[in-house]
Amino acid sequence: MSIEWQQLLTHGLGFLIFVWILRKFAWGPLLDLMDERRNKIIGEFEEIDNQKAEVAKVTADYEARMKEIDAERRAKLIEAVKEGKQMATDIKAEAKNEIQALHEKAKTDLLRDVAQAKVQLRDEMVAMTMTAAQKIVRAEMDDAKHRDLIGQYIDELGRV
Repeated sequence: MSIEWQQLLTHGLGFLIFVWILRKFAWGPLLDLMDERRNKIIGEFEEIDNQKAEVAKVTADYEARMKEIDAERRAKLIEAVKEGKQMATDIKAEAKNEIQALHEKAKTDLLRDVAQAKVQLRDEMVAMTMTAAQKIVRAEMDDAKHRDLIGQYIDELGRV
């Protein structure tokens, strides 16, 4: 077996031309296509990362707003409770004042009624005493004098 240099050289030259043609027409565009695909994938991953960051930011903003709304709700609830307690205190104070006013009015009415009853009792006592005195004395005195005498007597009894 002998090596045929001419055939080996032709095959080597053909292989080098084939590799050069592949590199020029197939390998370059294929590598460019793969670089383009790699860059597209990297870009998509970056976009996904950006979207994740945006979602995280929106979520954080949402949670912060929810906490703020919750704090506002609690503040309003506390304010409503305070207002309710103040209203209850005001109602109690008003009711106490009304009760005291009614008590004072009742006391005034009672004192007035007692005074009227005393006057009425005095007048009835004067009338009874005059009748009794007329029956005992059987003397005629005028009515005004009788009343004065009996009024003086009752006043003396009231002092004792």
